[in-house]
Amino acid sequence: MRYRLVGSNGSPYSVKLRSIMRYRRLPFDWVLRTPAVRAEMAGLKVQLVPALRLPEDGRYLLDSTPIAYELERRHPDGRGIVPEDPGLAFLSHLIEDMADEWVTKAMFLYRWEAPEDQAYCSRWIIADSRPDLSGEAFEEAVRAIRDRQVGRMPLVGCTPENAPVIKESLRRVLAILEAHVGHGRFLFGSRPALADFGLFGQLKTLDTDPTPGRLIQTTAPMVEHWLRQLDDASGMEGSWIDPAAPLPAVVIDLLKHAGEVYLPFLLANARAADAGEAGFGLDLPGGRYEQAPFGYQAKCLQWLRDEYAALEGEPARRVRDVLGATGCLAAFD
Repeated sequence: MRYRLVGSNGSPYSVKLRSIMRYRRLPFDWVLRTPAVRAEMAGLKVQLVPALRLPEDGRYLLDSTPIAYELERRHPDGRGIVPEDPGLAFLSHLIEDMADEWVTKAMFLYRWEAPEDQAYCSRWIIADSRPDLSGEAFEEAVRAIRDRQVGRMPLVGCTPENAPVIKESLRRVLAILEAHVGHGRFLFGSRPALADFGLFGQLKTLDTDPTPGRLIQTTAPMVEHWLRQLDDASGMEGSWIDPAAPLPAVVIDLLKHAGEVYLPFLLANARAADAGEAGFGLDLPGGRYEQAPFGYQAKCLQWLRDEYAALEGEPARRVRDVLGATGCLAAFD
């Protein structure tokens, strides 16, 4: 009764989910998505990774965050990654969502911006996904994936005009984490939460690529050590922070960054999507940011709003105070 996790070493969401399953000590097989594996998954409406095949019936689940929550439901064994306190759970989800939907822009920008990174990453992706190719056929596949991904950069907002905003945001996230993380030091205690794994997925991928890897190694060496440790935290034990105690500075600073950058981006995206507009723009730290609206990111905002609205009692009061103090509350009122 083992799970089958189909993914890619170059996919931040795949390595995020793999790390979660390692930490949770769940039985699974890690399988790269090759042509043979694609054929097994031909019945899926959307061909995305990671995809998790359930051991009992062979069904596949998609999307790393819903999968993580489904694993919480299926395995309530004490090694969960969602804090028991609903307020802390919401804040963890908010930071994880920022990693998945905003920090990922830095991953995509750095991966496909410079020729050195394009060459390295395109060959890495094809080496993992097309073991059937060699010689000129391999080189042609490398050129094809490079050209396709470079061509997608404007679609996801990774343009030269937006680059200063994206890079400044990454530098800020790294600086916040560098001051806190380390062996057994996570955002919400001495055990990793969903927020830690969301950041891990994006930053681990950035650390593997040439240019951003040098950036992390020179400006945030403790973050790099932390990434190696969190890649397989199956031997770690720990506890959550006291929900009634003041939040760690790393959480407050990440929430402030969300209030300055990510939530304004989500709000502008949702307004443009609702109005059927072709694009939107807003001023963020580092400059002007513009892109076409994404429907999925509008759904992310609604998911967070629904989770916030479901909070009750003391957790609701604490979260509201924190959101107000960090500039996040406008997205939820």
